[in-house]
Amino acid sequence: MELNKNCMYCMEDENRDNLMIEICQLDVSTVFLFKEQTYTGRCNVVYKDHVKELYQLEEQELAAFMNDVKKVAAAIDKTYQPNKINYGAYGDTMHHMHMHIVPKYEGKENWGSTFEMNPSKTYLSDEEYKTMIEKIKKNIV
Repeated sequence: MELNKNCMYCMEDENRDNLMIEICQLDVSTVFLFKEQTYTGRCNVVYKDHVKELYQLEEQELAAFMNDVKKVAAAIDKTYQPNKINYGAYGDTMHHMHMHIVPKYEGKENWGSTFEMNPSKTYLSDEEYKTMIEKIKKNIV
């Protein structure tokens, strides 16, 4: 794997750790819980290598990554029963393949609209993060 020294995912740096907490490793990705939890259960699935675009992945790699995304979305659904899960693969400024898994709840924040990247409204205690991570990890199959 080629590391990009400007990438918080490649460098596993403080910027990444200020935003999210590692949940587990899957086949070709790492799963993180966002610290900002306006959307209860929001996670990020980060591809193992520094790849910018989905089309740059070989067919098997793409299938494996999407399977990791599927596992995380299913775990979020089982754990928190959102009304819908939104998926976001942006990366305008962070050129490392990752997928936001954002549970949405009818009548709550941004229902019927695009989720906010970082609304900075809901942060939890260390114990609450730990409990969430344990629940999500238990449901990742």
